[in-house]
Amino acid sequence: MLPRSGDVLHVTRAASVQFLRPIMFRVIRVLDWPTYDGWLWLDGYELNAAGDAVNRRSIFVQQEGLRQVQAAPVPRQHTVRTARRPIARTPVRVG
Repeated sequence: MLPRSGDVLHVTRAASVQFLRPIMFRVIRVLDWPTYDGWLWLDGYELNAAGDAVNRRSIFVQQEGLRQVQAAPVPRQHTVRTARRPIARTPVRVG
């Protein structure tokens, strides 16, 4: 599963040895930088216990070691908008 923008991930030592202390991470995007097979560069935010962004980070992790906590919201379908009629304008009265 390739992470998507908006996904919240639990990143542990299984993803990379640099995460001795696991973090929660909200993905902004998967960077298309060259990597080893099975590894990813992710750009996003480290989250605190309340789910608030505390640090913007780019992390290098193994895709197999990531655990998805919350999926990104499903994009809304575009609604068809009808054309708006212009309002009727009357001459301006002066004086």
